[in-house]
Amino acid sequence: MNAILGIIFHFIGGFASGSFYIPYKNIKQWAWESGWIIGGVASWIIAPWLFGFITVHDLLPSIQSADSKTIFYTVLFGVLWGFGGLTYGLTMRYLGVSLGVAVALGFCAAFGTLIPPIYEGRFGELLSTSSGQITLAGVVLCVAGIFVCGKAGMMKEKELDNAAKQETVKEFNLKKGLFVGTFCGIMSACFAFGLAAGAPIAAQAEANGTDPLFKNNAILPVLLIGGFATNFVWCMILNFRNKSFGDYTDTKTPLKSNYLWAMLAGVTWYFQFFFYGMGQSKLGKSLDFASWTLHMAFIILVGTLWGLFYKEWKGASSATMRVLYLGLFIIILSSAFIGMGSYFVH
Repeated sequence: MNAILGIIFHFIGGFASGSFYIPYKNIKQWAWESGWIIGGVASWIIAPWLFGFITVHDLLPSIQSADSKTIFYTVLFGVLWGFGGLTYGLTMRYLGVSLGVAVALGFCAAFGTLIPPIYEGRFGELLSTSSGQITLAGVVLCVAGIFVCGKAGMMKEKELDNAAKQETVKEFNLKKGLFVGTFCGIMSACFAFGLAAGAPIAAQAEANGTDPLFKNNAILPVLLIGGFATNFVWCMILNFRNKSFGDYTDTKTPLKSNYLWAMLAGVTWYFQFFFYGMGQSKLGKSLDFASWTLHMAFIILVGTLWGLFYKEWKGASSATMRVLYLGLFIIILSSAFIGMGSYFVH
């Protein structure tokens, strides 16, 4: 039952992450950077502290109990993840939701899932237990499914001319998108490392009486400060370069609507890790490394479905669509393997 709940929580988190960029499509007459940083204030500053105080017992004492090394590395990985978060938005601009998600998160899933247990010296343990072997098989399946979805995106790109591609993705640029998406995926994996670095904060929060379901919420305010710093600096540079500082106060634009859509996008983004922590707690310590793969898998699944909804695959051949559906099936199958692995924990 715990494994099933864990997968359900990860799906909700993946749905939030796969959907958060949709509200940005409703922002009118603002430069991209203006909407992005307003959403960032909601997702990286307001929501982590608000929900942290609601769900974590003694939030501030839990954070203050951590030594300087824990705080430093948690913030540092947040800063590095910030580059991934920033370029995630750029990836969506250049590749669209479905292809952008598959490219960026393919790399993110592989790095974020496997490096933490290797770093902690637990990889050999995973190979030597039936639960670890089954779960690793699920991870391999998931990464394969992600790359199959990416292959479908490449096939679509070759089949359509520039006019057709830009009909659904206005700023479509394959070369820029692949470069930015690869960088995004590698740097985004730092979020998983930040959660691992901040584990003492979560442990103290649990010791202070916090429900294990919400213990990761004690890490997020620290981790996301680093991510906000990276995005804030870059967006201010873009505001200056593009002379778009006026967006925040220009009454000739739909000001109230733009703020609301940007804040909605930000809060939706935050909920991915709110539910990620809940899912991770249900998979248990020995298999929590697989949480990252599940999270990425569900984001790609939801992102691809949104891409279909917005007709980003319009004009693609039936062969390309078959490859896409195969990738989605493999991703769903991988979640079953990961869930099954938890039933064999020694």
